[in-house]
Amino acid sequence: MSYFDAASSAPLHPVARQALHASLDEGWADPARLYREGRRARMLLDAARETAAEAIGCRPDELVFTTSGTRAVHTGIAGALAGRHRVGRHLIVSAVEHSSVLHSAEAHRHDGGTVSEVPVLRTGAVSPDAYADALRPDTALACLQSANHEVGTRQPVAAVAEACRAAGVPLLVDAAQSLAWGPVEGGWSLLTGSAHKWGGPAGVGVLAVRKGVRYAPQGPADERESGRSPGFENIPAVVAAAASLRAVRAEAAAESVRLRELTDRIRARVPELVPDVEVVGDPVTRLPHLLTFSCLYVDGETLLHELDRAGFSVSSGSSCTSSTLTPSHVLKAMGVLSEGNVRVSLPLGTPAEEVDRFLSVLPRTVAAVREKLGAPTASAATVSPSGAPDALVVDALGRRCPIPVIELAKVITGVPLGGTVRVLSDDEAARLDIPAWCEMRGQEYVGEEPADRGTAYVVRRVAV
Repeated sequence: MSYFDAASSAPLHPVARQALHASLDEGWADPARLYREGRRARMLLDAARETAAEAIGCRPDELVFTTSGTRAVHTGIAGALAGRHRVGRHLIVSAVEHSSVLHSAEAHRHDGGTVSEVPVLRTGAVSPDAYADALRPDTALACLQSANHEVGTRQPVAAVAEACRAAGVPLLVDAAQSLAWGPVEGGWSLLTGSAHKWGGPAGVGVLAVRKGVRYAPQGPADERESGRSPGFENIPAVVAAAASLRAVRAEAAAESVRLRELTDRIRARVPELVPDVEVVGDPVTRLPHLLTFSCLYVDGETLLHELDRAGFSVSSGSSCTSSTLTPSHVLKAMGVLSEGNVRVSLPLGTPAEEVDRFLSVLPRTVAAVREKLGAPTASAATVSPSGAPDALVVDALGRRCPIPVIELAKVITGVPLGGTVRVLSDDEAARLDIPAWCEMRGQEYVGEEPADRGTAYVVRRVAV
């Protein structure tokens, strides 16, 4: 089985496993106690904090360990907003942040605060100028991920941090996806991370708060972790997390080059091997191990199941694989195709042979899924039938992705050049995938029209 989902959770690094086992015998006692066992535990905790702080690029007394990366985000945002409540209650996030950031933003909005969401370019990156324009006199905090978790695009953190510094606004960076590859550049104020993303154990997060940043811990007071992360520290897990971060950093320079070559191979070969594919995300300014592509006329859930049967563990941002049946907020913000979405994120040490095997399996797997769904297999006809109507209506109500797009593709040649097709759909993914299909096919997307049920998506045929 080839595990290609390191962006969700990286396999436990051998150094993490060794450190975890070794510290179980020494790190079980209360590090706040002065007796021998407590002092040993304190030494392990302090050493882990120093190791992690060095890798992150902060002082040890600026870093605390939390029970997860999500908890680090929630704690960091809440504390920073509370610390600057006299400035105002305005929060800035990008449209492609991790759900933990967006959930915190929603909670802040429900509590009476205001939130600005900065849009992204089609590559998934924010424009530093657009981010700077969102800053206001009452902005208490700004948030920006270092790299996107779904498409791998790196964000211009240094430029955004400089704009925030000039405005006197602290910047919180969610660095969960990038910490394995190096420290975050730029003048960030707060930073969060998650150990299981870099090969450490689950249940350990990190929160760094620079000296001088106004910060007010929320919740009941607790003496642990400078009052910023309550509860007894899981010292063996913390030690393993710090040790693995140092270990993966030692491998990062060589592995980033090797894995980038493999992901570049996938980026180049997939559109050659599989028709009707859109590779999304920035092709250059991205994480070395992660890429995403979307396949027209494909049910994402079925595709992932078939790849799993073929021995590949991958993930997806497709609405067809989610319980909500709505497309990924990241893909939606980027305005790219969401159906048949596949995210490949390679763990350290992934053999090149497994990538080649993936490339050999993918084309027939996608073809089989398309055939099962009745997707069009030939190029669109160049001549419309004699007497073809100037407008057609496709009723795709109650049918989920990718069926509305498949039905559109089947009938578009049934209208003359300049004619229109109205696709009736109540699937949220259609709002994203029909315009994406038009761009890929050279057809004109006219826009939406109200309908008795769902929405009418209007497409004009302008290409043969």
